Amino acid sequence: MVATIILAGIIFGFIAFVIGKQIKKAKNGESGCGCGCSGCSSANACHGIKIKQK
Repeated sequence: MVATIILAGIIFGFIAFVIGKQIKKAKNGESGCGCGCSGCSSANACHGIKIKQK
């Protein structure tokens, strides 16, 4: 019983950390996928910007 509560606390802590990190990235204007927007086919849907294709 105690082990279940500890494990649940660790899992929820990790989830809160990941969500907080994503919110911080969004506030800084970084993309959520981890790659640049220049080669992304969904860049206009993600950020509302138009990327010039070569």
